[in-house]
Formats: sequence, C-alpha cells, structure tokens
Amino acid sequence: MALQEVFKNVKQASRKLNLVSEDKIKQVLETLADKALAATETILAANKQDLARMDANDPKYDRLKLTKERIEAIAADIRNVASLPSPLGKVLSERSLDNGLELKKVSVPLGVIGIIYEARPNVTFDVFSLCLRSGNALLLKGGSDAKDSNAAIAKLIHEVLEQHDVDKNIVQLLPPDREATHEMLHAVDYVDIIIPRGSQGLINYVRENSKVPVIETGAGIVHTYFDEFADLASGKDIVVNAKTRRVSVCNALDCLVINKKRLSDLPEIGAGLAAKGVEIFADAPAYEALKETYPADKLHHATTEHFGTEFLSLKMSVKTVEDLEEAIEHINAYTSQHSEAIISDNEEHVDHFLKAVDAAAVYANTSTAFTDGAQFGLGAEIGISTQKLHARGPMGLDELTSYKWVVKGKGQVRA
Repeated sequence: MALQEVFKNVKQASRKLNLVSEDKIKQVLETLADKALAATETILAANKQDLARMDANDPKYDRLKLTKERIEAIAADIRNVASLPSPLGKVLSERSLDNGLELKKVSVPLGVIGIIYEARPNVTFDVFSLCLRSGNALLLKGGSDAKDSNAAIAKLIHEVLEQHDVDKNIVQLLPPDREATHEMLHAVDYVDIIIPRGSQGLINYVRENSKVPVIETGAGIVHTYFDEFADLASGKDIVVNAKTRRVSVCNALDCLVINKKRLSDLPEIGAGLAAKGVEIFADAPAYEALKETYPADKLHHATTEHFGTEFLSLKMSVKTVEDLEEAIEHINAYTSQHSEAIISDNEEHVDHFLKAVDAAAVYANTSTAFTDGAQFGLGAEIGISTQKLHARGPMGLDELTSYKWVVKGKGQVRA
C-alpha cells in the first residue's frame, strides 16, 4: 500500500477514534498489558534478532534491549495510563458574553501524531498507550535497528484493536527506511504533529526537513553543580545515581560542575563513579584532584569537545568553577534545556540557580534521573520536550491535547 494511502487511512481513523467510549479505550489498554506479558517470549525473540545486528558496545544497545523485567514494567505503565483520568473534554475556561453567547474552551486531541524514533522498541508500547488514551491516531516510524521488535509489537497492538472492534488504522508502523521518514515529514494534509525521539542528529534532521509542525524532544546534555555548600554524603550518592542508574537515557548526567573549594572532596565523589566503571574527562584542576586516586585508565584530560556532549555511556566530564555564577554561566552555555541540578544546603544559592538556569526541569539536591513521565505521575511519556511552545518537560496525556472553542447561542447575529 502506498504511504499516502496509509496516511489517509490513519487520518480517517483519527476522526472515528473521537467517538470511541472511554470504557472501551481502557479495555483495550488493559488487554494490551495482558497480551504483552503473555507474548513476552515472542517479543524477546524478535528483539534478539535486532540485538544480533548491533555491536554490544554501541550506546544504543541498552536502549534497544528488552528483557522480561522491562516488558513487565511496560505492562505496568500501560495499566497506569489506562487508570488515569481522560484528558479530553475538560472545560479549560468558560464565560458568558453580554450578547448572551456561552463560550467554553474544551480540551481535544491533537489529531494524528507522527513519532520518529531510533533503537527504543519500548516507545512503540508507550506512545500507543498515551495516544489512545488521549484520543490521538498514531504513525510510528521506527529505525532499522529495532525493526523486528517494532513489527512484533505493532502486530500485537493490531490484534488487540481487532479483538475490541476498534479500527486498527488508528496506529500504523511505517517501513524503517528514509523514504518513509521523508514522506511523513511532508504529509501536511494528514499529520498534525511530528515528535522525534532519539539523538540530536535525528532531532536536527526532523526540525530542518519537516513541513509538519515539530515538538523537539530527547537530547539531554545534563549537568549537576556541586556547590561550595553541598552536603558530601548525599551529594556523592546523587552524582553516582544521576550518572550510572541507566547511562543510555536522556536524563543521565553528562557533566559534573564543581566549586573549586570542594575539589578536595572530588576523590570521594569519584570513588563511587570508579566503582561503576565511569570514564572521566576532567579539566586541569579536577584532573589534579583525581590523579592520585582515580583509575589511570579511566581518567583523561578534558578537551573542549567533552563539554556540551551527551555521552549516553559510562563517560562524563568534570568542570571546575570559581562560584555559583560561573557554574550557571557554564551550564547555560552548554545546556540542551533538558535537566539541570544543583547540590547545595544554601537556600539562596538554590533559589538563584533554579531561577537562572534555563531548562525544562531544574533540580535541587536530587538526581536528574527523575525526569521521566512515570516518575512525574504522568503514567508514561511520549517524550521530554526541550522547547517552549505547547509543552515543556515530560509530555503525558494533557500535553497530547489541544483545545477548541465551543460557542452556543440562541439566534444571535453579529451587527
């Protein structure tokens, strides 16, 4: 089937989706969670085919990999989304005009959402559950790295939709080639929003080539500032967690910014990082502070390229600063406006940092690993928006809606 015909079918299905009852939508999601668990071995077999084509040392390998535990977590997230209140039909504001007209501003679906993503098959489940719950039809454009995993998951979703007599055209998986990407980016008559999820290169390509409106998500160049007044005991745990909890995700720490007065504490902070096998690229003062204690094969002199890099691996940089203002200046110079943190017991420093740093999520005395839709109580997320129009930060159900004005009268005409 030609791609234009696929787009047309999805657009038509999106209009019918608005008429599907909330109860049926919940039933579809509950059934999908059950079926995902029941089909674990089938999904993992497809995933192994994808993994066999990728170098295990590739930073994307962990993102691509599915396990029994990860599928169990995916099913739990689907159930969470099913249990959340519908974001549709909310009266956002209302007013009565002097001429008797009654106006309401009501939440509605965005329409057809196109997702372009790389080696993350869990996204196929996540975005479908969120889009269905928010009344949006979905075009999925996964990468070739995850083609077998995505095909197995999409087949399962279609089976569930058919079981519940819901048009399976509300979600379609496109071929994993560049032509499909190009066609979707130009499908202005059929697609309402494009959301890329993946590397900065992918996001840049979509932004520069799409004729359909784009919401930028994903790339996270993440900093944590260890202030002069930081608590060492909790601070070192925060740094290690932010860096090593899961290195291949966009909320992982990339650069530790440390006040020069705390360089003597850097070896203790580094001990936890070394235990996890972290490779450090340190500026001159930080290198001097670490060279006697940090494993020699894991410690290197930083160059300019190591700042402003999203490593997505067990690598990070360390930058030494004179004070809070220099820390903020460094972060704002290199941030991707995703997640940034300060560790400090000085409330004035904390308040100033939270106001001065420009990012979708700013943290004080905790790990940036919490930038996640499920952790924020959104059930799941379709991505982390790093822009300022429409949505910012984790995008859950409410962020997948727009609104329309409903105007009721009794025969009024305008003079």
